[in-house]
Amino acid sequence: MTAVPNSLPTRRSELRPATGERSAAATRRQTMDTVRPSRLRLSCVIPCHNEARNLRDLLPRLCETLTDCCDAWELILVDDGSRDDTAALLKICARQPGVRAIRLSRNFGKEAALTAGLTEAAGDVVVMMDADLQHDPALIPSFIAHWARGADMVYAVRERRDDEAWFKRLGVRLFYGLLNRAGRFEVPAGAGDFRLLDRHVVDALLALPERNRFMKGLYAWVGHTSVAVPYQPDERAHGRSHFPPLRLIQLALDGLTSFTTWPLRAVSAVGVMLALAAFIYGAYLTLVFFVYGHVVSGWTTIVVSLMLFAGLQLLSLGILGEYIGRIFEEVKARPLYVVRDQWGRGLPPAQE
Repeated sequence: MTAVPNSLPTRRSELRPATGERSAAATRRQTMDTVRPSRLRLSCVIPCHNEARNLRDLLPRLCETLTDCCDAWELILVDDGSRDDTAALLKICARQPGVRAIRLSRNFGKEAALTAGLTEAAGDVVVMMDADLQHDPALIPSFIAHWARGADMVYAVRERRDDEAWFKRLGVRLFYGLLNRAGRFEVPAGAGDFRLLDRHVVDALLALPERNRFMKGLYAWVGHTSVAVPYQPDERAHGRSHFPPLRLIQLALDGLTSFTTWPLRAVSAVGVMLALAAFIYGAYLTLVFFVYGHVVSGWTTIVVSLMLFAGLQLLSLGILGEYIGRIFEEVKARPLYVVRDQWGRGLPPAQE
């Protein structure tokens, strides 16, 4: 049977200091009382895909942090079609108070798993983080402190990318430059899914009906007061990244086609420029004919021009196909995910 950490703290008394002592967390909560509700109910959503080894290390640290910095909390662990023993581990962990496990029927993708967790979250605030130990739970108290001072969204933003290959850094810069060209809102470069959301932000995200969900763009689109917290992700403890280069390219295309229409406008601009160039070249040939007479030449120019125009037409059709395909997916209105099993109990309903 799958081993599970046997020291998941579930009661605040387990970590409470001795009588007469005052913890830093207690002082911080007293400061927060002046701005936000005095009793903080927090939900932590973690999508999991083949993360059993990492979860054994993460869950004890995370439970200890949550117990120390909030009054009531729940863990919502979403198994996104794992092929290892993640599901068995989550079923055992769900026996602990405050831990819920949701098993999807197959791998629907991280965006769907995050949405499933947000749908089930009952806290006043929701913290989202990855299960690969690159998101340090020690940042959560800092998130809560910013929320207490009035921020509706607090997100961790990567300080540097020195550990990544140059072509990945170039691709990230190019992607965010193109994505933010629309100008109405800005998706911060270096920010991911490690963030805290106020209940108002969660409700706004869940009210969006779209099924092709690019969460980084949706966080920025819903607005609200946001604060960035710099951090440097740790090395992945076990396993490999679930986002190889081709998957990252696909994610980038999803983001660009979900939040921008500049590819369609770029095709229109290229068509106008080519039409103008063809008109000028035609005027030039007409002038040469009247001045020098008819000259049979230019076969190379004709062939190259035909190949150029054919390639541009296929590219234009491909861009149109990307947008039409997304319309097709939305029109079908299929569920974003399908839940297979649920275990455990989270936060009780809030007292009015």
